[in-house]
Amino acid sequence: MQEALSSTMVSEKQDIKDLVGKIWNEDCLKTMARMEDNSVDLVLTDPPYGIGENNERNMSRGKWSIPTNYGHYEWDNQKIDDIYFEEIKRISKNQIIFGGNYYNLGSTSCYLVWDKDNGNSDFADAELAWTSFKSAVRIFKFKWQGMLQENMKNKEKRYHPTQKPVELIRQILDKYSNPDESIYDPFCGSRSILLAAQKLGHNWIGSEINPEYCDIANKRISAERNQTKLY
Repeated sequence: MQEALSSTMVSEKQDIKDLVGKIWNEDCLKTMARMEDNSVDLVLTDPPYGIGENNERNMSRGKWSIPTNYGHYEWDNQKIDDIYFEEIKRISKNQIIFGGNYYNLGSTSCYLVWDKDNGNSDFADAELAWTSFKSAVRIFKFKWQGMLQENMKNKEKRYHPTQKPVELIRQILDKYSNPDESIYDPFCGSRSILLAAQKLGHNWIGSEINPEYCDIANKRISAERNQTKLY
């Protein structure tokens, strides 16, 4: 597997401006192979953890409401190869990686803790994100418990089983990035990270290997762009 993945690294480099504003429907190794070293300001991503999260497991959680059926999926059956993180660190100046505690990414003084405010439920109380920053551990509290969300007046529709709330990501980006910086998500799923980046005026790039998730992501970003034009 390592040898096959390494072969994708041979690619002609492109100006980062040519990659911005698009979701590349491909293995993110192919996208990153076209990027120069340190060409992206921040990689913020939520890769598979390899913990076996699947739709059958999700459908068993239903104390207060009927869980959403996201269809059958197997992308979380195993961890991703180390070469993905090697490339992420090569092409970016800083990194924030949800689920980084499941991987050997090195020591860090700055874990981000997402407190989900789940109360007495079978969902995890929190999630961790490994970062390359040298500051202290920070906590971001945002309720995300099935049908219950932090902002019930403006509930966010959920398209993906491990979807992160856009407002949570916006708060993280607001603290760890500056406007006009480039933000790359190599595992963009339903595109929550890219939506938050767009709201803050960042130059975003995404990669997603699943064409169905790409379609959802493009519809979400188009809707956001149309709403922005109305204002």
